[in-house]
Amino acid sequence: MSVDSGRAAGVALAVLGGSCLALQSRINGELGHQLGDGIAAATVSFGVGLVVMLLALPWMHRNTRRILHALRSGQLRWWQCVGGACGAFLVTTQGLTVPWLGVSIFIVALVAGQSVSSLAMDRLGVGPGAPRLITPNRAVGALLCIVAVVIAVGDSFGDPRSLGLAALPLLAGIGVAWQQGVNGRVALAATSPWPATLLNFAVGTLALLVALGIATAIRGGGPPGAFPAEPWLYVGGPLGIVFIAISAAVVHRIGVLLLGLGMIAGQVLGALAIDTVLPGPAGRPDLLTLTGAALTLVAVRIAARG
Repeated sequence: MSVDSGRAAGVALAVLGGSCLALQSRINGELGHQLGDGIAAATVSFGVGLVVMLLALPWMHRNTRRILHALRSGQLRWWQCVGGACGAFLVTTQGLTVPWLGVSIFIVALVAGQSVSSLAMDRLGVGPGAPRLITPNRAVGALLCIVAVVIAVGDSFGDPRSLGLAALPLLAGIGVAWQQGVNGRVALAATSPWPATLLNFAVGTLALLVALGIATAIRGGGPPGAFPAEPWLYVGGPLGIVFIAISAAVVHRIGVLLLGLGMIAGQVLGALAIDTVLPGPAGRPDLLTLTGAALTLVAVRIAARG
């Protein structure tokens, strides 16, 4: 496979991963709404994903041991193995904000943080491979994403609660870019993306259990409401497996920024489709949201040419 065709395949997979993230956002947002607890919904989502990955452990135990060898030899640092904490924060923001923001605004805010952070991760060499320079096209694309999120949430400027909620996926996007970079290093050490995916779900589930325990102790009371009976509300974890595995598998080939850009395209297109066909409490995307989403795609195109 040539370099160009390999890069195209990597970007195509990134688009698929981004669309999975958009669908996961709607599912986890609805689960959080029904449970009345975004952290509990995130814990359930990560827990389901962890169970699925543990069932597959017998088929990847050799690759998983390579991570331990890489830690002992210094090829990996401990902090490069905790990317799952950022994934846990991302899934928590889905349950906390999507029911009020809608998938479209959530995704636009997320990709704004992700695009700028991806630029920095590539420049600093956080992911596998050599550091990548900040070209004018890359910088313009990242800045245009910020403009896009301002336009997309423009009709919410008078609502301080909405502005505060939009800041959460923005921060989650920054963390996602770092997570993708370090996951690539773990996958490279394991010679497979699946141990990196398992490690992410293990770390994320542990972090969420601690967060849920603290939140429950602070607010008092018992566990969240009764778990809904609809099976589709529990597939957020498997969708996260696809998202994380794709990230870990292709980041060393195309870099953090191009991976993020492909996922941004998938997230935006998936979010608009979901909010248009199945509008949530926030309703269908309005003109400002559509304009912001369109500008995000333009930013992706500009940065990709860099």
